[in-house]
Amino acid sequence: MAHPADFKLGSQPISSLVKSSQLLLSWSSWFFRQCWIVVVLAALGMVSYWIITHFVFQSVRVDGQSMFPTLENSGFYWLNRLAYIRGEPHWSDIVALKDPQDDTLLVKRIIALPGQSVYLNQGKVYVDSRLLAEPYLPDKTPTYAYEKNENEFFVIGKDEFFVMGDNRNNSTDSRTFGTVPRQNILGKVID
Repeated sequence: MAHPADFKLGSQPISSLVKSSQLLLSWSSWFFRQCWIVVVLAALGMVSYWIITHFVFQSVRVDGQSMFPTLENSGFYWLNRLAYIRGEPHWSDIVALKDPQDDTLLVKRIIALPGQSVYLNQGKVYVDSRLLAEPYLPDKTPTYAYEKNENEFFVIGKDEFFVMGDNRNNSTDSRTFGTVPRQNILGKVID
């Protein structure tokens, strides 16, 4: 009597058809696993990118001359979003912030901290009645209040900061839009 594996369907024995279908099934399951791994890795990559750019580091572009000569117009810099998670911004830090007027991204320098006062008088900046030393500016750079006021006085409230651009004659900053709330400061710019 003939063995069942010896029966032929067409010109191939049934046993070879079973082996080839098993081979085809193992190849398709291997291919499916590989595709699944690629999809999972791509998803993990996108999630990692989103987390890093929203909570760790981000590239920012300086748009305009307001931070010249410290930062160049159209220059790209890193924004450290972790810098102020545990601590607070400090005097002279260059920060990226949301513009209080239109929610665009601005890059400015912190001039005064919460609870301090700023007095602009005849081209000079005073913080808490002391002339502000600004080694990051070219010598004798004047700082005037806007709107043709020669003198202007600001009191910085709790959780607010006074910011200005280093190019004092070409910067829209706290002299225009007032103090900046802490929640609008996104992080520290690394130059």
